[in-house]
Amino acid sequence: MDSPFRALPEEKAVQRRREQRALLEKIRDLAESTGAQVVLLSGDLFDSGASYWETTEELTRMLSGISGHVFIAPGNHDYYTSRSPYAFMDLPENVHVFRTPQLRPVELPDLGVRVWGAGFSSTYCDPLLKNFTVAKSDFIELMVLHGDVAAASKYNAVSEEDIARSGLDYLALGHVHSFSGIKRAGDTLYAYPGCPEGRGFDETGPKGVITGSIGKGSGELNFVPLGGREYRVIEADLTGYSDALAAARAAIGDGNSRDIARLVLRGAFSGDIDAAAISDALGDRFFHLTVRDETRPARDIWAGMEDDTLTGLFLTRLRALYDEAESDEERARVEQAAKYGVSALEGREEWGA
Repeated sequence: MDSPFRALPEEKAVQRRREQRALLEKIRDLAESTGAQVVLLSGDLFDSGASYWETTEELTRMLSGISGHVFIAPGNHDYYTSRSPYAFMDLPENVHVFRTPQLRPVELPDLGVRVWGAGFSSTYCDPLLKNFTVAKSDFIELMVLHGDVAAASKYNAVSEEDIARSGLDYLALGHVHSFSGIKRAGDTLYAYPGCPEGRGFDETGPKGVITGSIGKGSGELNFVPLGGREYRVIEADLTGYSDALAAARAAIGDGNSRDIARLVLRGAFSGDIDAAAISDALGDRFFHLTVRDETRPARDIWAGMEDDTLTGLFLTRLRALYDEAESDEERARVEQAAKYGVSALEGREEWGA
């Protein structure tokens, strides 16, 4: 929450931050409709250690509306300090924030559940799960943790070996911004839900949360999209077009007024491209549209035919075959051969690159 959305005009950035707060209501309603007894929030609820008053108010209201137990493990963006939003929020009694980078348990005897967790206290965090193993018990063992399943990371590096050795029934992870799928290491299920709504073009596609049930040594979990705005990257190949706007319109189609889109123009094109004009003409098909020109100049396939080089001799021979061809299909094959041949002679991976 409270992402700056710098790539959007200010009025749309303000609207997106309001929509992020409204997303909290969806999460609360989903928790209540599914009868969730435990809600695990695995860090980076805030984009930074600062927040708008409206956001903390909405988060407090959302948490107060959840009947189950809520556990928060602050991450590298919203790490816990005496000045962080968590320190001054009037949190309801059903909410527990893990304030230190030491793994601690909270027992819920009425549910037969023990919830482990820890929180970042600065931007970086040493590995927390290394050499951790729960003691044998009848509790369903859950953990909520912000961390990076990677060989080396400054953000609480977690290995699959650590997870398999932990003895946990489920590890709820935060840090990665896309849904990981439900995974298993040893007898432990683990997953990243990703962020509940995209905030940039590095967070494309549907976003949501994970819901389901966990038992002792068992679990059934599902990814649930929350239906928020999506970021989309659309590519338009201008090769063969004389009108850039026509190519862009064909690639976009009807668009989606909820989406935030980036149109990338590619291919060989020699005409003029006015990215701003294309954005203005097609922008009403999306919440916001930006256009990026990555085209290259179209190249005459027979250019260099008269040069006294191996390439020139090659093209002269193929042009003779082209002129002798008796069908469009045969001429197309000769053109393709010329492109492959010139690319190889020039050490290029593809024609016109």
